[in-house]
Amino acid sequence: MKLKIATAIAAVTLAGSAVAQEAGDPAAGEDLFGKRCRSCHMIVDDAGETIVRGGRTGPNLYGIIGSEAGAVEDFRYKKSIEEAREKGLVWDEASFEAYVQDPTGFLREYLDDSGARSGMTFKLREGAADVYAYLASLGGDM
Repeated sequence: MKLKIATAIAAVTLAGSAVAQEAGDPAAGEDLFGKRCRSCHMIVDDAGETIVRGGRTGPNLYGIIGSEAGAVEDFRYKKSIEEAREKGLVWDEASFEAYVQDPTGFLREYLDDSGARSGMTFKLREGAADVYAYLASLGGDM
């Protein structure tokens, strides 16, 4: 009986730590954003305060979490991301992480269109959950 209880407690503990690891680390995401994402993206809040000075190749990522894809005003998106928005794509954890790991592949699958292309050519192979957690921690209009 004690062995069964100990096994159950161990299983719950391991499952809980696996969920915690999957949730992403905002501090690690901030560091990764600074190293990998800011060359193309900036983060400027609604009041115009610069959180991260970055490039303008990609859209401002402030408040992107929970928003529709392709919704940053005054940014010219590729046709495929606009089609994804029209189809209902919202940047939740799963869609954001899948997109940043393989942007064109994600859009091709999401749109069921082998010709779909993303303007984002960079693939964030590791740390997507951390960057998501960082961007989510910044708030915005979610």
